[in-house]
Amino acid sequence: MRRKASLVLLACAVFCAALSPLLRWYAFPRLARIPANQYQDVVLEAKGATLLDYGTMRSRKVPKVTIVQTLRGDVEAAKKIEKSAGLPVVVWDGLSYVQGPDGKMVSRVSERYIFDAHSQDPVHAPGEAVDGDTVKRDGIEFKWPFLTQKRDYEYFDAQARTTSPIHYKGTRTFRGVKVYYFEQTVPWTKVPFPKVMPVQGITPESVARTGTTRWYSTVRRFWVEPVTGAPVFGEELHKEELRGGTLLGGRAKVTAFAGDVKMREDYIEHTVALVKHNRTLILMLTSYLPRGSLILGLLLLSLALWLEARGRRPQDPAPTQETEPEPVSA
Repeated sequence: MRRKASLVLLACAVFCAALSPLLRWYAFPRLARIPANQYQDVVLEAKGATLLDYGTMRSRKVPKVTIVQTLRGDVEAAKKIEKSAGLPVVVWDGLSYVQGPDGKMVSRVSERYIFDAHSQDPVHAPGEAVDGDTVKRDGIEFKWPFLTQKRDYEYFDAQARTTSPIHYKGTRTFRGVKVYYFEQTVPWTKVPFPKVMPVQGITPESVARTGTTRWYSTVRRFWVEPVTGAPVFGEELHKEELRGGTLLGGRAKVTAFAGDVKMREDYIEHTVALVKHNRTLILMLTSYLPRGSLILGLLLLSLALWLEARGRRPQDPAPTQETEPEPVSA
């Protein structure tokens, strides 16, 4: 009976030991993916910003500029690209809508971002664009990979349409969450005007004829939860200028926008709570279940060996009864 029990325990131990790497290296890449139908929005604010008044072409201080960023998953487009790419794909249609303190539009820029659902690496396919211009990304955007490492990453800048390193600057704690802090500086770069301008009748083509150009610089900062790769907080020291041309009336340059753009407080709270929940799910696949399965397998193996050893222990000799000697006759 002990021998049968030890064999059963040994089989369970082998199963648990084999399950541990399967959870980490097989189940994790297939289960930890960004949903193709995900929808999210975030509101950012720049308080005490500088904004260009297109009526007078003069910069002025305003109480607040609001930026609403929306990301919507296109499931049908993702399925079509998956067939040719041979990997799980997410297609995000993004919109960045900027409005002044009076609620009027300052700018709106659309974007289509196509990437690997697990690794977050960009996937190049028809439709990849920023504000209607075809682009080819070489780097992450919006989100870091699962299990983010302490290193620099290539990050795509939608304004400049270029990729440059975003540097790991250390480990910090943000709202009780361990995060990696990343920072990227984009130097002054000539960038195109948005397709949709804030003044009716003015187009990028008409502005270009005046000789005026648009320049942009920013210091981008992210606090990233490393297990999920999700930023729990973001900030940009954003600057835009119009330079040269007849549109400025002889001035060399004028500030179009300058401000410290940060996530709004209610969105910070919501993001931190969501990331904490998702972090637990990722750790279940990468740490808790694999380690628990391995430890259980070792315990079952030890118990099986112990039962086997007891089953093979030599039996004590059976007690013998002393007999009286038979009488001997003459």
